[in-house]
Amino acid sequence: MSETAPSLLPEHVAIIMDGNGRWAKQRGLPRIMGHRRGVEAVRETVRTAGECGLKYLTLFAFSSENWRRPQSEVSDLLGLLKAFIRRDLAELHKENVRVRVIGDRVGLKDDIRALLEEAEQTTRDNTALTLIIAFNYGARDEIARAAASLARDVAEGRIDASAITPEAISARLDTAGIPDPDLIIRTSGEERLSNFLLWQAAYSEFLFIPDYWPDFNRQTLVAAIDQYMTRDRRFGGLSTQVAMAGA
Repeated sequence: MSETAPSLLPEHVAIIMDGNGRWAKQRGLPRIMGHRRGVEAVRETVRTAGECGLKYLTLFAFSSENWRRPQSEVSDLLGLLKAFIRRDLAELHKENVRVRVIGDRVGLKDDIRALLEEAEQTTRDNTALTLIIAFNYGARDEIARAAASLARDVAEGRIDASAITPEAISARLDTAGIPDPDLIIRTSGEERLSNFLLWQAAYSEFLFIPDYWPDFNRQTLVAAIDQYMTRDRRFGGLSTQVAMAGA
């Protein structure tokens, strides 16, 4: 692989992990089995992202709209999140992965909030891949909270209204300090953002793939990065490097 190729990698990839329920239904399984298989896909994706040299990986883990799902399914999803952090946090920390959580934490139960904070605090000094977990996240809510924060500062005289610039808004978003995603991937064949990173996606490239999330694997991510790198005459190919890394 060319020595110049790494600079052409996407710095930040974000993924809308869609299709767990349909994956399970297709196989005659309960929805929870799709979610459990989806957690395995998360583990493989995080490992592969680090091996590929990505700096940031954002995963849409739990939308603010997910609370409307049946209570049993919400409980299952929260249980899987807790299990993932408790089981995988030590390994993520060992691999120098930094965990950051975006989304509204107001109103979350104490045990969930404490777990998210523990993941962030434990890994805060790590310098390899930054794994951003979007939990209880909705982009419109995020933008509204940023706007309200700026409005309070204007009302209390801390800033002038003319200081409200795109940069000022970005600095109040949950993703402050994180570069906007270069590539946004959505699984399951759906082609919409579903209230995910609306502000940050202004200049992102998009890739919609038919695979359900539980079937997303190392090869899928490498192929997605390959496609990103070959658009607009970019350097063509990551597959050889990743194959060698995994040998």
